[in-house]
Amino acid sequence: MALCPLCNGLRKIKVLCSECSTEMDDKGKSMDYDDEYSAYMDTDTLKQNDGFMRSLADGQCPHLMKCPSCGHDEIILVKE
Repeated sequence: MALCPLCNGLRKIKVLCSECSTEMDDKGKSMDYDDEYSAYMDTDTLKQNDGFMRSLADGQCPHLMKCPSCGHDEIILVKE
């Protein structure tokens, strides 16, 4: 199991909103929002069904980014 630098507070990331250019907030792993129990499940197991075909094989952690100004959200893949 790889280590995500964002999930573990080792690094911050700056992503600008594609709609209004405001800096977006990192809302954590996108898989945590799938259902009420996903935050407690094994990350590698969740990656097998996260909708990103190679996130597990390529060591990428999908993070939900949300714009505090316009509400736009998007998912970015962070290298573990």
